[in-house]
Amino acid sequence: MDSREDEVVTGKDRQKQLARDHYQRQTQARLERQRKARRTAVIGTTTVAVVAVGAIVGAIAFLGRGDDATANAKPSIAAGEEPKGYDPAAGTCSYVKAADGGPVKDVGMPPEKVSTAPAVMTIKTNYGDIVADLDAVNAPCTVNSFKFLASKDYFDNSRCHRMGTSFPILQCGDPLAKADGKNPTDGQGGPGYRFVDENLAGAKYTRGVLAMANSGPATNGSQFFIVYGDTGLSADYTPFGTVTKGLEILDKVAKRGVITGAGGDGTGAPKRPVEIKDVTITSKS
Repeated sequence: MDSREDEVVTGKDRQKQLARDHYQRQTQARLERQRKARRTAVIGTTTVAVVAVGAIVGAIAFLGRGDDATANAKPSIAAGEEPKGYDPAAGTCSYVKAADGGPVKDVGMPPEKVSTAPAVMTIKTNYGDIVADLDAVNAPCTVNSFKFLASKDYFDNSRCHRMGTSFPILQCGDPLAKADGKNPTDGQGGPGYRFVDENLAGAKYTRGVLAMANSGPATNGSQFFIVYGDTGLSADYTPFGTVTKGLEILDKVAKRGVITGAGGDGTGAPKRPVEIKDVTITSKS
């Protein structure tokens, strides 16, 4: 083989090597994007002191400030007390005591008998009302729980403790949240009971969706989030309503930004605190 042929072969080998390097860089970049997306797409409700390199998301829930392992960890439920879903024949749902050790505002347990009639929830905030149609047909246990908690003034004078700007959700429902960015227990509070996931088949978390925060399967409590932009969340969080009024409130609050949380995921307490004054649920006419 003469020198010109050697040059051709060497050139082809070089092109192949460059192509392999390019492919490897693309693959690594794609894996990194996927890894970050998985971490960002966690809405949890409890936070445990766990140290993890690179962890960026905490429990909505969360919620809201731990890592992947924490946010997905299922709070312990006593043996024999696994919650059951809606029984259409009896028209009932079950709620069980949660043993996750988080802060609790105990107002009792919701009634097992539920209604699947359409309902409307009005969340009175310091910036105006957020109104949502509740889907009691596909999420009867969730809507029943909210009716109960609202009747007990459970959410009154609490703050929405977590917001994202690039990750467009506002998380609320911790009755003990101070939401000043300094309280280490924000995002851990709940009602002391848990219930099943509902309405997950084909769930999409687009602008206006109202959904439950959780710490794993069948760990719903009182924390929820409102989506004010489309997200790529996986179908793990019970959608139970659609906001019909008030999304502009979230848009304005988001423009001010957030107090960056310790997790470094771009979410944190809103710089313009969102205070829940009262929650009422009425029948939809």
